[in-house]
Order: sequence, then structure tokens, then C-alpha cells
Amino acid sequence: NRFVGSQTMAERNSSFQIRENMEVHCGFYGEDPGFDIDEVDTAFLKTCKAVVTTCNFGGGDDIYQPIGMSNASLAKVCYVAFWDEVTLSQMPEDKRPSPDTRMAGLWRVVVVRNLPFNDQRRNGKIPKLLGHRLFPNVRYSIWVDSKYQFRRDPMAVFHALLWSPQAALGISEHGARRCVYREGKAVVAKNKALPAEVDLQLSQYQAEGFPENATFNGHKALAEASVIVREHTPVTNLFMCLWFNEVVRYTARDQLSFPYVLRRFGLLQLNMFPVCTRKALVNSIGHKQKAKPL
Repeated sequence: NRFVGSQTMAERNSSFQIRENMEVHCGFYGEDPGFDIDEVDTAFLKTCKAVVTTCNFGGGDDIYQPIGMSNASLAKVCYVAFWDEVTLSQMPEDKRPSPDTRMAGLWRVVVVRNLPFNDQRRNGKIPKLLGHRLFPNVRYSIWVDSKYQFRRDPMAVFHALLWSPQAALGISEHGARRCVYREGKAVVAKNKALPAEVDLQLSQYQAEGFPENATFNGHKALAEASVIVREHTPVTNLFMCLWFNEVVRYTARDQLSFPYVLRRFGLLQLNMFPVCTRKALVNSIGHKQKAKPL
């Protein structure tokens, strides 16, 4: 794929050998990788120091305005929604961004063109996992899936989930399962991935000795990644690159690759917060429709 290059299995394995100086695949590869953003939006993204971000590719969701923030947070935190042209054309007129300000309520809408993958779920992993590539000056970020309405003050969330527990990344424990192999069966049963691709991924993990009930610092390693809170440090940026590479190599269901990358990586200052905390951060509204492949 022109966006990710051609990572070999040897390069994949080498990327987990953490060194002071190293090169890794992390998207945006080559002269014309795709995921094109115009100069005005690129300049705006460089101004953000903290951000709440989401994306809607393929017109699968509505746009839900964030609530619960303080005026102090509004002055410090950007709210950025990445859309494609399909979403822009299908969004009701009263919810489209202003042509002058590019704002739709509190969201700054960035329209992305030339998406690199046929699978819209995989395109959505670019702003979800590679935010450090899109926001070069951001120190802290919150990712929220587009089926949710974010309903908390971002600065308070950073304090509660990162600063107070001295963590660099916060993510929710999975609510239903703890075993990645059982999660793979559930993904197939719900028609969220093809049986062959899930079998390929989990067979590789099993061959490498990945356990059924993997844990990390006493918590189950299986996560529900619809809300991700993180500090953009070299360590977390590298972790997200490695996670993205697994999503590209295997299935786009990122919950299958997260515990594997976490176990091999090992260095992360992680806050695996409980499901009730995730539910307190958002109102769950659900997908409007399934995004179609390109």
C-alpha cells in the first residue's frame, strides 16, 4: 500500500526491539501517500497543543457536539473532526461546516481527500492511531469514536486519567471478554471481519506464544478502544505506530492487536481504566449506518 510502504516480517519484529534511535514504518510513506489535507487545515492543525478528535469517513455517522467543557478548556483545546467528501455531501445542511470558518458548532472540520485504503474502518485508524503525525505540536489528545458524544471537560480528563495516575496512555478495559482468541470468535460471529483474516492474525499470535488471558500490570490486556487519552511522547508515539502497523497487516479490528502490541512493547505507562469510567466520558448514540467501502 502506498500509504504504509512494504514492511517485511523481519522489519516488524525488529520494530519491537526498542532502541534510543530507530526507524519504523508509521504511515505517510512515499511522495504521494494519500490522506490529503489542504494547506489551510494543515496550518490550523499545527496550532493545536491539546485536542479532542474524531472522524467520520463514508457518511456512517452524524456529528455530535461535545458538552461539559469549561471556558478555560475551550480556550486551550481544539476539537477536530476528520471527514471525507462523502460525509460532507451526506451531512444535513444545518450540520455542515461554515465555508468561511470550517466550523460545525465546536468542531473544526477537516475534509480529507485521496483516502489510501478501500476499507473505511482502516482509513479511520489514521487519525485514531497516528494523531502525532497529524498534530505535530500537540502534547495531549483524546480520541472519541464518532458514534459517541463526548461529555466531559478535556483538561479534567487529562488530570484524572493521565496526570494523577502518572500515565502516558489511558484506555478502557474490554467490558465483555478478557481473551483475545474469544474476542476473535466474537468479531467473526458479528460479521465485523472475515474468518480467514482473523484466523491468520490469531494463528500468528498463537504461534508466537501469546497467552489466552494476557494481563498487564494486573489488568486484562484486552481493551475497548473507542476512547483513547494520551500524552504525545516518543514512547506513546512509537507504540501507536506499532499498533497501526498490526492493523494494516492483519484486521482493522484494533482490539485484536492492542494486547499483542502491549505485551511485546512493555514500556508503556498505561492506565487501563474500567468500563464505567469510559461510559462516564461519553454518551453512546450509535452508528447511523454502516460506512460503505470505497
